[in-house]
Amino acid sequence: MLYEQISDLELEIDGYDLDGRERDTSSGFTRATTIVSVHGDGETGRGEDVIYDNEEHETIQNTAAEFPITGEYTLEAFSETVSEIDFFLGNEPNQSIFRNYRQWAVESAALDLALRQADTNLAEQLDRTYDPVRFVVSTRLEEPPTGDRVLDWLDRNPDLEFKLDPTAEWTDDIVQRLATTDAVQTLDLKGQYHGTTVDQPADPALYEQVIEGFPEALIEDPELNDETRPLFEGHEPRVTWDYPIRGVETVEALPWEPAWLNIKPSRFGSVQSLLETIDYCRDHEIQLFGGGQFELDVGREHLHAIASLFYPTAPNDVAPKAYNDPDPSGDLPSSPLTPPADPQGLSWKDDGEAT
Repeated sequence: MLYEQISDLELEIDGYDLDGRERDTSSGFTRATTIVSVHGDGETGRGEDVIYDNEEHETIQNTAAEFPITGEYTLEAFSETVSEIDFFLGNEPNQSIFRNYRQWAVESAALDLALRQADTNLAEQLDRTYDPVRFVVSTRLEEPPTGDRVLDWLDRNPDLEFKLDPTAEWTDDIVQRLATTDAVQTLDLKGQYHGTTVDQPADPALYEQVIEGFPEALIEDPELNDETRPLFEGHEPRVTWDYPIRGVETVEALPWEPAWLNIKPSRFGSVQSLLETIDYCRDHEIQLFGGGQFELDVGREHLHAIASLFYPTAPNDVAPKAYNDPDPSGDLPSSPLTPPADPQGLSWKDDGEAT
């Protein structure tokens, strides 16, 4: 089992730092994250907190509170310690999943540190190899939607592939225009989000439009009800799930055994839950691809490392950070991404390379 290959890794933490990152994004909002850096034995491990609450990032970055994470541990013992710490300082986060996001930031930093202190990387520790990573570009269409954004990208690089978020404003003409490119790999209906800024109510007309208009594409996170469930009869293998997936039990709770899942490590909270879910999916022949959350720093490289080890040829929604800029410019990396020559720790980059 994967987790057993890393759970006994030893780490020593002498201190930590919390640093902010902030950047405007291609989706029209300002993204803030917090970089968790843990130090020990001359090494530093880093993780990225990706909660969607800029005020919460300011609060934790400016707090005078000291979180009790210093000491000597095995990775498993550290995870047990972290699971008992309230990283929200007595406040209830806007979404319960944010607790997982913050725990993942701390645990991934600890895993990075433990691997560096052992002078190894995740691939070597798991007796696997890093493979080139295929990625797709995730974007929303312009408002009102026309499809021009996708066509402009393809003019720039005809080999790009995409993950798109359909909305009720999409017309049959837009669907046909996009479908003829053969570049759309995944369509995210966002029907599993509730109480967020990206909620997309179940729309039978939109669902049918997407199912029929993109017959080869994966369809993510539909909301199933009496009107929409019949639309997916015979198309179940094309449905992939993202927001509900937080551990093995959440996979088992899906309305049918899935053929595809979107893996976002932060949703799992702990390294153990992530690796046990990957093991489960491999045992049940469930295909996986990676998903991103507008990471601004080392978190994106962690996604590349995990995708490289477990699902490198899938339509991974982990395009390099530059693709999320409001106006990407310069020479952007092409898919697939080449593995680093000398990776260290959890990061999928050469040691010393700027993030």
